[in-house]
Amino acid sequence: MLYDVNLQITYTYDAVVSGGRHLVRVLPLSIGGRQRLVAGNLTVSPLPGERKTYRDFFENPATSILFRMAHEELNIRMQARVHVESPDTTADFSPRINALASEIAGYWSLDAGSPHHFIGHSPRLSDCTDIAAYARDIVKPDMTVRQAATSICERIHKDFVYDTEATTVDTTPREAFKLKRGVCQDFTHVMIVALRSLGIPAGYVSGFLRTIPPPGKERLEGADAMHAWVRLWCGRINGWMELDPTNNIPAGTDHIIVGYGRDYSDVAPVIGILKGYGHHKTNQAVDVVPVHVPA
Repeated sequence: MLYDVNLQITYTYDAVVSGGRHLVRVLPLSIGGRQRLVAGNLTVSPLPGERKTYRDFFENPATSILFRMAHEELNIRMQARVHVESPDTTADFSPRINALASEIAGYWSLDAGSPHHFIGHSPRLSDCTDIAAYARDIVKPDMTVRQAATSICERIHKDFVYDTEATTVDTTPREAFKLKRGVCQDFTHVMIVALRSLGIPAGYVSGFLRTIPPPGKERLEGADAMHAWVRLWCGRINGWMELDPTNNIPAGTDHIIVGYGRDYSDVAPVIGILKGYGHHKTNQAVDVVPVHVPA
């Protein structure tokens, strides 16, 4: 599938800010055999005093911007054309859960894709006894890693209610689990904690999801949003796979990847600091539009 992706993020400040530094991660990745960034552009207004583009530890494209001048509003716009291929479907050669630890121990690397980075605590995720008990109740002793992950994904989708008013960006997995409500970030964080409690390396995927309007309805401009789902390591043979607990599906051609990390903190679209006071309002609009190529 070929897509045109447009993202607009606007920050409006209560009072003029005198400067700031931000880190922006919104450009889709290029991943061999899975996704290719055909073209991409990131524009920022007002024009920053300094701008630097690089790849972070997990190989995600990142742009650092610095403002020295006063401004009342910040506009970030990303435009990209992305080609997404369907992930290869392979037989389940993942080990049983009790055999996974030895395969992790045999992975002698700390590269960006190493499962060792995704097995313990991370900045936003720590152990939660309630989520661990929930995971143990779902998983059967003879399950493979992939079977266990698929079962947990299905159960979270069944037990949780998608509710944009129930949580905030700072809601912890423990709080979201008690509520059994939240958004894709909450579904993803809860599932990561559940998988890690079983010894399964799991991380966070930030990206975009194409949404399809109901039959007979026109597609609304800006109706799409940034999305999140789970990446987990299924052992030496199967490697990494991705599951979307919000929709209870494997990540496929409708999922456009922006970044991989241990949790949201590693792939937040925009983070930074400001010189100012008061509050600010944030507006975000996303369009993911399929491009129809003539035969």
